[in-house]
Amino acid sequence: MPSDSRSDSSSAPAADAPHLQPLQGSGLVLGTIALSLATFMNVLDTSIANVSIPSIAGDMGVSASQGTWVITSFGVANAIAVPLTGFLTQRFGAVRTFLASILLFTLFSLLCGQAPNLQVLILFRVLQGASAGPMIPLSQTLLLSSYRRERAGMALAMWSMTTLVAPIAGPLLGGWITDNISWPWIFYINVPVGIVCTLATLAIYRRRETPTRKLPIDWTGLALLVVWVGSLQILLDKGQELGWFGSTTIVALAVAAVVGLVLFLIWELNDEHPVVDLKLFALPNFTLGTIMLSLAYGMYFGSLVLLPLWLQEFVGYTATQAGGVLAWVGMFALLFMPLVGRYSSRVDTRWVTSFSFLVFALVFWMRSRFTIGDTYWDYSLPTIVQGVATATFFIPLLAIILGGLPAWRVASAAGLSNFARITAGSFGASIYTTLWSDRAILHHAQLAQFIHPGRAATDGALALLRSGGLSSQQALGALNRAIDVQASTISVDEMFRLSAWLFLAMVVLVWLVRPSQAGSAAGAEAAGAH
Repeated sequence: MPSDSRSDSSSAPAADAPHLQPLQGSGLVLGTIALSLATFMNVLDTSIANVSIPSIAGDMGVSASQGTWVITSFGVANAIAVPLTGFLTQRFGAVRTFLASILLFTLFSLLCGQAPNLQVLILFRVLQGASAGPMIPLSQTLLLSSYRRERAGMALAMWSMTTLVAPIAGPLLGGWITDNISWPWIFYINVPVGIVCTLATLAIYRRRETPTRKLPIDWTGLALLVVWVGSLQILLDKGQELGWFGSTTIVALAVAAVVGLVLFLIWELNDEHPVVDLKLFALPNFTLGTIMLSLAYGMYFGSLVLLPLWLQEFVGYTATQAGGVLAWVGMFALLFMPLVGRYSSRVDTRWVTSFSFLVFALVFWMRSRFTIGDTYWDYSLPTIVQGVATATFFIPLLAIILGGLPAWRVASAAGLSNFARITAGSFGASIYTTLWSDRAILHHAQLAQFIHPGRAATDGALALLRSGGLSSQQALGALNRAIDVQASTISVDEMFRLSAWLFLAMVVLVWLVRPSQAGSAAGAEAAGAH
């Protein structure tokens, strides 16, 4: 495996760090709960708004597609902030940075709930996502430092279960809050949790601060990162609304994204202290693992946004019912996750990952057969099966990405792969909703060709509607709505069918990976030593 002789600033803190004794007794329990709650709160906010988008959009007088900015703005800001974790930790210390992240996240959650319009809400979601960036990697780092090294695997399994439960609980909790209280409370609930996490973390970890030193930050690289990621995300979100490349705004965004990316790559490969260590992509397993993680998570998260939108807009489900459909993923996921964490090191990760992708393909194929006449359990069954795929997804891919890396590169690799995953999730949400809408417009036009006066089926349908008390204009509107429903259903089925084929294709990528002798345990120990 290729190596990089260039010095990496991330190695110094690990080398200089004093040896911290593992926590014991009530301190270990309280510390684990505090860190897990912080992670739960963070990950919850990536999905809790999914089923609330129609309500938020309706209250603020915007379309549902514009409302998805509430989701994607958080994801992009979060992705951009993640690579800064290493610098902030070295400059201010892991504990101080973690506490600041929680406090700012809590403050901006409060402000999100008070936003008077969509523009202000998106602004606070951006600030909320940016402040959340260091929270997940630092919660993992602090958790690993709290346990004995031989129990690092168990600590990671517990942490992974937290990140799994939150996306499951998000749609269900968000739906219930939206239906029974009001959507601002999906943000307000973070406030008491954030206060509890802050007080508990301060009590347990204030004397476990990591060494600090002043390092230059790569402002140029960071600015270029913001330019190309932000431009590409806005292009994806606004493309349909502005007419894609018929709009000068979209063309300008495309140019900014391409030029920004090229300049970012050139700068980061030559800067002495890059904000993102791109030389990790010289390692085949890291590259393949990150590609698979990003593609799979992009499709996974895109479906978490698309499915509840379709269920609410065209099937007639409430936010709570739509959230309930998604929540069933937890049944098998929580059952199998501890087993995967315990025994995955004994099995070739390529087999486990292949199994996960095949189950995901089955899940999306089952969803590609949805109709508006299906029952609640017809919609929920694929989600139940998806729990098996989810439980076997994250841990083996983490082993592929981090396995075999020296300790001084693990933090950079984890940050970069997290950046790719989070960015892919935001892009996936935009791509899914945009393609779904575009294909629905196409299918509407195709179906409408068969609806015209003088055709027996058309005249019969209009007569039936008028006999129910509708005027001619109302009957035409009802018929047009029926075409909308069918067009959107055909489109959503196409999106799920495409996802099934992509998951099957990724199985080929899995077998290009070279199995690492280090395995996930080594990666965990390395992360814990950092």
